[in-house]
Amino acid sequence: MTEQPAELVHYRVDDHVASLVIDSQHNRNALSRRLLHQLYDGLAEAERDDDVKVVLVRAEGRTFCSGADLSEASSDGMGESARVLVDLQRRIVTLPKPVVARVHGNVRAGGIGIVASCDIAVAAHDATFAFTEVRLGLTPAAISLTVLPRMSDRSAALTFLTGEVFTGRDAERMGLVTRTVSETELNLEVDEICASLAKGNPQGLRETKLLVGRHLVERIDAHGDELAALSARLFGSPEARSAMAAFLNRK
Repeated sequence: MTEQPAELVHYRVDDHVASLVIDSQHNRNALSRRLLHQLYDGLAEAERDDDVKVVLVRAEGRTFCSGADLSEASSDGMGESARVLVDLQRRIVTLPKPVVARVHGNVRAGGIGIVASCDIAVAAHDATFAFTEVRLGLTPAAISLTVLPRMSDRSAALTFLTGEVFTGRDAERMGLVTRTVSETELNLEVDEICASLAKGNPQGLRETKLLVGRHLVERIDAHGDELAALSARLFGSPEARSAMAAFLNRK
């Protein structure tokens, strides 16, 4: 009997909202190839389902997403995963239904690209974010497609170059997330936003999302191939491989 792939993204629909629940807690919800493909498949299923009007991306555990799966990247490289991450961002941006991110806990590197791709992102005040790539000899290449348009140049330079941790409140001030609330209020805030979105006419939602997201689509189409290649090249460099090995050995 062929072993079935582990379900790393759970899919369910409640009150016209399709939830894509990231649940790969053994590696802190890292963006393995399997997880990226399952997110992509979940978005496709939500698009096909006429009962779905809103998509919610959320995560189990204390980490929303830890970024790239470094164990996978250090052994197999990032050629395929970088391309899939670019495609996933485009899929979120162009999905004809609004996508909301419920953000809690720790969000690192590539996980921030998922947040930035969503139309609306609600985070806990004390969620923590960091672009850790610079400390591993990398740069936030693929995710810059959606992250940079959300942030000011000054905020991007500070966070990209230092790799320092910043909070949900900081992320809101920078424009990276839409709104922050206390973690105890997070579910209620997200539910209210999703309910409000679900009142929209499907054509109105589709055309309005297209209107406000046009600049992101143009950026992805213009620079996606180049930045996926840059990401793959840096992940495969001796400097990054050495830094990733050191990081994995410390864990």
